[in-house]
Amino acid sequence: MAIAISAEKPSSVETGLSPLSSPPPVILTQDELKKIAAYKAVEFVESGMVLGLGTGSTAKHAVDRIGELLRQGKLTNIVGIPTSKKTHEQAVSLGIPLSDLDSYPVVDLAIDGADEVDPFMNLVKGRGGSLLREKMVEGACKKFVVIVDESKLVPHLGGSGLAMPVEVVPYCWKFTAKRLQDLFEDCGCVAKLRTTGDQPFVTDNGNYVIDLYLKKDIGDLKVASDNILRLAGVVEHGMFLDMATTVIVASELGVTIRNK
Repeated sequence: MAIAISAEKPSSVETGLSPLSSPPPVILTQDELKKIAAYKAVEFVESGMVLGLGTGSTAKHAVDRIGELLRQGKLTNIVGIPTSKKTHEQAVSLGIPLSDLDSYPVVDLAIDGADEVDPFMNLVKGRGGSLLREKMVEGACKKFVVIVDESKLVPHLGGSGLAMPVEVVPYCWKFTAKRLQDLFEDCGCVAKLRTTGDQPFVTDNGNYVIDLYLKKDIGDLKVASDNILRLAGVVEHGMFLDMATTVIVASELGVTIRNK
């Protein structure tokens, strides 16, 4: 697999900076970097496309931009397929026409963020809790553009030390969590139920999320994926393997585009 990388500095339009010959140094916030990456991704969108609309703080900027271009008449005849109830509400508020995979089983392009990106463009997603619908929509795409800031780049999946999400059915979730933890015992895995306050976090599909915290590299990702999915009670996991076709990374030095 070849990964082509190109880089460019953010323009004055993307950063909001005046194009002075010697601008003062400006420190961009993480959210500003996300917005730069999102706007760059929307450049891939063409009129007439069926679009997968991602979920999360980075994808929100892309959905906002698509809505803006529709209002301006620069994009027409767009159909969006949202990956969460939250994105559905956002798209409706922006006037983006929506449908679903039953009506459009092939999606031209999806744009979404990621929680981790490894050197081979494998992803961890789902820390926002929308991993199942995201994987369904983004797995049906001809092109999947991932937008991140540089803080999401890791040497291996799980390398940030943050959660590797697994969506599970509520029935006997403690039993499923224990089996998940035992599966990656050699990696120092700790499995925790995701909660909001003192209640379990409930996904759009009525399920729970078990977050796996890993101290070591889990090794062969496809083997790990298969082992997780073999467990009865597991609905889906947050590893998105060999799915991204383009990763756009925004940093202080500019925008880097990686293509498979």
